[in-house]
Amino acid sequence: MENKSEIIAAIDIGTTKIVAIAGRKTDTNRFEVIGFGTTASKGIRRGVVLNIDETVNSIRIALNKILSGSGLRLNEVFVGIAGQHVKTSKNRCSIKIEDEDSLIKTKHIDALRELMQQSLEDPGEKILDIIPQSYIVDNETGIENPVAMSGKILQGNFHIIMGQMAMVNNIKKCATIAGLKVSSLILEPIASAEAVLTTHERKSGVALIDIGGGTTDIAIYHNNHIIHTAVIPIGGNTITNDIKNHLSVLENQAEELKIQYGSAIAEKSQENTIISLEGLKGREEKEFSLFELNSVIEARMEEILHAAMFQIESSGIKDKLAGGIVITGGGALLTNLKQLAAYLTGNDIRIGFPTEYIEGPYSDIINKPQFSTAIGLIMKGDAYRLLEIEKSIYEKINEETKEPVEETTDKKKKRKETKQNGEPKDSLKTRFARFFDEDEN
Repeated sequence: MENKSEIIAAIDIGTTKIVAIAGRKTDTNRFEVIGFGTTASKGIRRGVVLNIDETVNSIRIALNKILSGSGLRLNEVFVGIAGQHVKTSKNRCSIKIEDEDSLIKTKHIDALRELMQQSLEDPGEKILDIIPQSYIVDNETGIENPVAMSGKILQGNFHIIMGQMAMVNNIKKCATIAGLKVSSLILEPIASAEAVLTTHERKSGVALIDIGGGTTDIAIYHNNHIIHTAVIPIGGNTITNDIKNHLSVLENQAEELKIQYGSAIAEKSQENTIISLEGLKGREEKEFSLFELNSVIEARMEEILHAAMFQIESSGIKDKLAGGIVITGGGALLTNLKQLAAYLTGNDIRIGFPTEYIEGPYSDIINKPQFSTAIGLIMKGDAYRLLEIEKSIYEKINEETKEPVEETTDKKKKRKETKQNGEPKDSLKTRFARFFDEDEN
């Protein structure tokens, strides 16, 4: 029998498609996808909800496909968010450790995050995530986890993700009307990175370029920390629109031409290859060369890659990308994109597939770059769930081990005798063990 509490569900609300997905972690730390549904997106442009009714209807269609395919009915979901309204910044704050023992505890980490939240509050914006990058204890820098260290001053370096309140509320509203509870909003390039980047790449330094329909999202990692994120307001749909306008064809024809014949590199030899399109009723056929088509595609793709390189240079670690550049998203499927990107950037390039992290009956269907974000959303959702469980355990342990304000004479005597006998206090490990024993009973 399935344990419903272990199922993680997510919705990727994109410009071209909406994906509903449900999965659970396996014993091998992979994710078994047990529910999947996708449909064309309506009411969304470049990550922004323009029509709530159309967006809600698209979400419901994707949810119904999961229901009919697996019998699962999703209630609580993690939702991807992107778009021009999302912005990021780096900030630092500090607190004094005023406890008598000067030991840094989880409550001090929470206090740093709360201080950061308060200092950045803006009526028109909402903080979506506060991601720790490193800590400083007194004068010691580059600390990843300061808990249990001694110090007087604790500083934290954070990567802050914010979105315009109205845009964020519209996305939540669409999910709510569709009958869903939003567990958390997750920045889409971070989700995609989770699905396609390896631990070695994140440690060595790597840039992820996720080319979607409405936007191209950037996420840059170094030393296993997120360094920089950005959203470029052009994507695969921009290329389709260029083809439509330049060749004077219908939008669906332009999309089909891009998929069937498109290449990121236009070659002179393609001038002799002529493509014919049936004209509209009463009109002659349209003819143009393959070179003309791909010249349009190449020009726009060069613009996207140059914009991505600008963001990589802005991150300050352009020369530290030992892991190179990983390109994912639907736009990554364009023929010869890898070659063009290598030529323009001078970096090692690979196309990112979520192969390494998924299994189950839907593996063959979703092991594609355009589903990297959806896979990453359930992976990040599982990580968030585990953090909440860990936090609740620590809170219960701390509550159980709090010293009472006043002790009875008998308790004082017993504590004194224990100290004289040299019996050690419970270790954290012992308290964890006791917690789980009590929980099982």
